[in-house]
Amino acid sequence: MNLPNAITVGRIALTPLIAWLPFTTSWSARLFAFVLFLIAAVTDYWDGHLARSRNLVTDLGRLLDPLADKLLLLATLIPMYLLQRHHAFVEAGDGVSSPFLFELPFGKVSLPLWIVLVVLGREAFMTVFRQIAARRGLVIAAIGPAKWKTTFQSIWMGAAYFWFFAITLAEHRGWLADGAWRAFALFNGFVGVLSMVGAVALTLYSLWLYMRRYGGQVLRAA
Repeated sequence: MNLPNAITVGRIALTPLIAWLPFTTSWSARLFAFVLFLIAAVTDYWDGHLARSRNLVTDLGRLLDPLADKLLLLATLIPMYLLQRHHAFVEAGDGVSSPFLFELPFGKVSLPLWIVLVVLGREAFMTVFRQIAARRGLVIAAIGPAKWKTTFQSIWMGAAYFWFFAITLAEHRGWLADGAWRAFALFNGFVGVLSMVGAVALTLYSLWLYMRRYGGQVLRAA
């Protein structure tokens, strides 16, 4: 196993912790989840760059890298959805919204289920579509909007994971009434919501581009 593949395996090993730590009540554990997410996001780029630049691309790497990407997506989106539903983890059932929602000047923004389904559904569809195309001798390379989609997803998820840690720490230290805290909460919410909208838009747009460019070829090959 070469270095890029070892990095990918390490990224896969991090995903259970990334998925579990946000559900703890400790701000330090949630900070650790954010740090692990950053490591996974950075190594997602680095292992592929390393493999290409040093001519270390292998069949194992081609198998492991997409698997690591999909596992990381699941490991982040599912905790995000469960924590950022409008009524997530309400103890008394009194209708108070989850504290983990992104904050904007006009209110709090939750993570609806349809966004999770669109993002995960697109990834599942493209995985199957690429496999079908490959069996028919057609290699589907990543296009620009798909790469930007990944970037927007990373910013969105990073903002959410950082918010899980920050709001927990703020509650612990009694900062919630502070003006500086309010400004930070709005900034983080703006980054999170804007990147979420961008990620969803690019998810749909890149899928449309793939279908326009390759759909006919795959169908004709059938």
